[in-house]
Amino acid sequence: MNNNLNNEHMDDLYTAILSLETKEECAAFFEDLCTVLELQSMSQRMQVAKMLTSKKVYKDIVAETGASTATISRVNRTLNYQGSGGYAMVFERMKGKK
Repeated sequence: MNNNLNNEHMDDLYTAILSLETKEECAAFFEDLCTVLELQSMSQRMQVAKMLTSKKVYKDIVAETGASTATISRVNRTLNYQGSGGYAMVFERMKGKK
């Protein structure tokens, strides 16, 4: 994990997120915690990551999500080179819940 994200304050945030039990609780917490724009940005990055994982091309991702090519490139770097494996872990777990 990035050392800049490994501190007591982040630990409190992660513990709070892990305490959530339902999608409704999650939605309520994130609506209180984040701005609408922040939530939209996170949701967009998740969709971009899903599409990149499904081997979609940038042009199609831009058309479907409205994400900039810079955002797509950043997510792609995270998926393939500089990430911690978080996207892959979450996508694998989400598959098991469908």
